Parts: sequence; C-alpha cells; structure tokens
Amino acid sequence: MRGLFLAFAAGLAGTVVFSPVASIAADYPSRPITFIVPWGPGGGADQVARIVSKLVEPELKTSVPVVNMPGATGQTGLTKLVTSPADGYTIEVMTGDTLALFAAKNSRFKLEQITPLAVMIQQPSGFFSSVTGSLQSWADVEKAVADKELRMAVTGYGSPDDMSVNFFKAKGMKFQSVSFAEPGMRYASVVGGQSDLLYEQAGDVRSFIDGKQMKPVLFFSKKPVEGFEDVAYSGKLGYNVYLPQFRVIIARSGTDPAIVKTLSDALAKVAQSKEYRDYLKLQYAEADSFIGPEDSLKFMKGWLSEASALSQNNAATTAAK
Repeated sequence: MRGLFLAFAAGLAGTVVFSPVASIAADYPSRPITFIVPWGPGGGADQVARIVSKLVEPELKTSVPVVNMPGATGQTGLTKLVTSPADGYTIEVMTGDTLALFAAKNSRFKLEQITPLAVMIQQPSGFFSSVTGSLQSWADVEKAVADKELRMAVTGYGSPDDMSVNFFKAKGMKFQSVSFAEPGMRYASVVGGQSDLLYEQAGDVRSFIDGKQMKPVLFFSKKPVEGFEDVAYSGKLGYNVYLPQFRVIIARSGTDPAIVKTLSDALAKVAQSKEYRDYLKLQYAEADSFIGPEDSLKFMKGWLSEASALSQNNAATTAAK
C-alpha cells in the first residue's frame, strides 16, 4: 500500500510541475498578441506589419493589434519588446536600421536578446530626389556635390542610411545626413525641398513615384532593379555598398520553442499567400524575401557583418585623408 501511495504521489508531483508549462504552449494564443512597430505610421515597417497582422490573425485565431512606438532609430520599441515577458504575446517588426546599431561597441542590445521568427521582406535601398528638382540622375548628383553640400534625409544617425551617406562622404562627396524619425516627414522633406535627397526603398515611397513627385537616382544593388532598369546602381559603378533593407519579425529570447514554432508557421503561411506575394511586387521587393526562423539569424549576422565592415571602411578611409 505504501508503494502505491508513493507512486501516486510521484505522478501527482510530476503533473503539478510539468503540466502548466505544456498547457501554456498548447493553449497559445489565448489572448491578443501585441505587434510593435518601432517607427511612426506610414513607413515601410508599419506597412509590412499591418498587412502581416491582417493575414496572420486568421491563422492564429486571435487579434494582432499593431502599436507604433517610434524613437531612437527603433530602440524605443525594441526596449519594450526585450523588457516584456517571453511569452509570445509581444512581437516586433525589426528593420536593418535598428540592427545596424548592434554593431556599435557600446550597443544597448545583443542578438542573444531576441529570437527571429521570419524575415518577411527584402528590398534594395537607394537615393531618391524630387522630380521637379535639378537632381534628375546620379550624374547630376555627382556634379552637384563637387560644388555644394547636399542634404540627405535619413532615418537616424548610425543607421544604414547614414552609413551609406558616409561611404560617399569618405570619398570626398559633400553630403550631410539629416535625421527624420517620422517616415512622413522624411518623405515630405524631399518633395518640399527641405532635403535634397532621400535614402529609402522604392516600395515605401511608391505613391510618390507613381504620383510623379519623386524618382530614384541610384540603387544599392549588384544588379539592375526590376522596374528601374535605366537607374544607376552601385554594383555597376564599382561602389561596394549594398545593405538591402529588410524587415524581420522577432520575439524575445527565451520564448517557448513551441510558441516560436506556432508563430513562425503562421508567418510562413502568410508569406505564401497570394495577397502577400502581390504586396511584395507592389513594394519592388525580392520575390523570395521570406526566410524561416532557422536561417533568419544567419541572415541577420551576415547583414550585420557587412554593415560593420562598411562602417570600419568609412572610418579608415576618412582617417587616411
């Protein structure tokens, strides 16, 4: 009898210790999932978050409200994510602009603090000008910076935007980065003449391009960009600067692997949907943008290595002058 009692007690103890954890993962999600956009409304990160939110809700069978938390080149929203419980109920769309800051020696964040769920979009970046201005081609820009300083609208200092601008500054071209955290203000500054050029992705300013207000003068790409075959690109000109923009959806590290899989599987289905594939075309994005969780971290490390190399090369070139 005593042996039966001990066996029963051991089984009961096992149930008490392990079943709540299993239940949490099995019941996930049981309430809304907050989707942080660490930028203001209207930008590329906001756009991808809103379409993903719309398409992923039926897959997860819960609401996924988008919350904009702009500031500090995406670090305000990232702080919210990494200080939230690692329970899968807070996720974020992270951009290359924020990841680039991880390369700094005194960075507030480390890759170990986050778990990538999926890269959802990849786009070539470029320099854009006003259609009504004097900078109608890259040749016009090269001529202009020989005589005067041009103002470049960027997301923030230390961002890929700023690194790319510094690449040309290190070559003696007269550029000045001007930071606009709000996407709408950044775009309007070029159309309104407060800035001479804008660092952005074509899809994010498509309405301005289609409305004949803005045009690309240079893309950072190893090949011509589809739809803009007549626009100069860095690979052809011998400029070793690329850093394509991307948006990766992340959770806090320590999130239960079963929950991570639930989220990642749902995002994979979103990426395969016709509506999302049509969205990628609209954004002039790579058709094969999607990267699953297994390879997302590898992709981010490679991108970060390229950003670090660009930053170091810029510093070395400037110091040598």
